[in-house]
Amino acid sequence: MAELVASRLRDDILTGRLKEGDVLPSQECLFAEFGVSPPAVREAIHILEADGLISVRRGNVGGAVVHLPSAERTAHMISMVLQTRAATPGDVSEALLQLEPICAGMCAAREDRMTEVVPYLRAAIDAQVEQFDTSSQYVPNARKFHEAIVSRCGNEPMILLIGSLEVIWSAHESSVWSDDHHAGDPMEPQTMRAALRDHHKMLDAIAEGNAARAVRLAAGHLAAARRNTLAVGKTKTIEAKLISS
Repeated sequence: MAELVASRLRDDILTGRLKEGDVLPSQECLFAEFGVSPPAVREAIHILEADGLISVRRGNVGGAVVHLPSAERTAHMISMVLQTRAATPGDVSEALLQLEPICAGMCAAREDRMTEVVPYLRAAIDAQVEQFDTSSQYVPNARKFHEAIVSRCGNEPMILLIGSLEVIWSAHESSVWSDDHHAGDPMEPQTMRAALRDHHKMLDAIAEGNAARAVRLAAGHLAAARRNTLAVGKTKTIEAKLISS
């Protein structure tokens, strides 16, 4: 009975009848709605909590709060699996080196790229330019450009799967360049300027609809960025705790 209740509530969440941040009806209401025993409802709540679809708040403002599946939550689970398999950030960046250029080509191939892709990439670049001299913002702003390449490619399975890898790599990259150990050895300004130039070139290729050039530029840029981060963070390993679930 608990599985049946959990299945019904899960469907309500995944089909949008229950939204992010909604609170499930009280357990008393669920008893009445499903005609099951209190232990069955409590077990259903535990099942949904284990799925990551709800979180249970205690106290006077308690209740089961709905959470929609997301790339961040998927990334947290993937990173835990990778950590158990002793995977390295180099493994993640190698995957992105193969996959993200495909997304760049798909962005360039979109007929609606001038409204659905280009403005988002341009906004990310504008943020980089505006805060270029604020070193603590460089990596987060640069990562937003890469995340936009993936999120605007137009294919939902790729957005979720590759986007999850982006989240994992972003967490690692931010950790590397914000470490106190490297506070006196930040990313070189010339490296930052070169990356920004690459972003401009990628944006131009995508705006022109030149998929082959977008793929080629993305691959070259990612290879350079990978070398820079791994050269500094070569002793790092995948750490699931860096990613908020």
